Amino acid sequence: MIHKSAIVSKNAQIAQDAEIGPGVVIGEGVKISVGVKIGAYTIIEHAEIGENCNIFSHCSIGAAPQDLKYKNEPTKLIMGSGNTVREFATLNRGTAASGVTTIGSNNLFMAYCHVAHDCVVGDGIVLANSVGLAGHAQVEDFAVIGGYAAVHQFNRVGKMAMVGGGSMVTLDILPFTQAQGDRARLVGLNLVGLKRREFSRETIEEIRLAYRTLFLSGLAAEDALEQLEASNPGQEVRQMIEFIHKSKRGIARSGRKDELEEA
Repeated sequence: MIHKSAIVSKNAQIAQDAEIGPGVVIGEGVKISVGVKIGAYTIIEHAEIGENCNIFSHCSIGAAPQDLKYKNEPTKLIMGSGNTVREFATLNRGTAASGVTTIGSNNLFMAYCHVAHDCVVGDGIVLANSVGLAGHAQVEDFAVIGGYAAVHQFNRVGKMAMVGGGSMVTLDILPFTQAQGDRARLVGLNLVGLKRREFSRETIEEIRLAYRTLFLSGLAAEDALEQLEASNPGQEVRQMIEFIHKSKRGIARSGRKDELEEA
């Protein structure tokens, strides 16, 4: 159902059962899949929206990137299925650098979130109110970023990491950890998230020991990584090691010595 006041490009591909609210503008290069709901006065252009996404009112999806180098190159935003995008969120399309902003499935973008050009957002992620991702940022599966936090361009937030509200992320946040502050530093593991996703006690303990080795043992970073790699680590610790090896901006480190005593 398309509201009579909506403006829809003749070139847009819209599934028959999609719901397009009043005052919505669907521009060029748009593909909207089955089960999608789009709230009033939202604007979508140069974007592919996966199945069963619920986009609330006054959002901007696929608009031109806020990048002075952008010269109207043909780029786009691709969004997976089952996403919820709340009021006034802005999700920009890519630049010539990668050509696309990529968003996975089953994510929640709360009101006033901003996802900039060329970002890569995984699955099952929560961005709370007014979170901002700068260009080329990456957020891995099941991460949670608290309200008013910001992620610097080219930074990464690892799988199942949790970033506290109001934090300024200027270094990569290791998977399975918690970070907070300005500038964000690690304050332990995301134990609540690990338990909610039913990680075993043995796996949590292995992650805990890896964290201690990396940040609380007094070892140099290279020595700590070498020790972990020699320990025949499980899948999760291997993910942590690989994340560190791929870091270009550096890893946020621990700011406390007692943070795991009660974990």
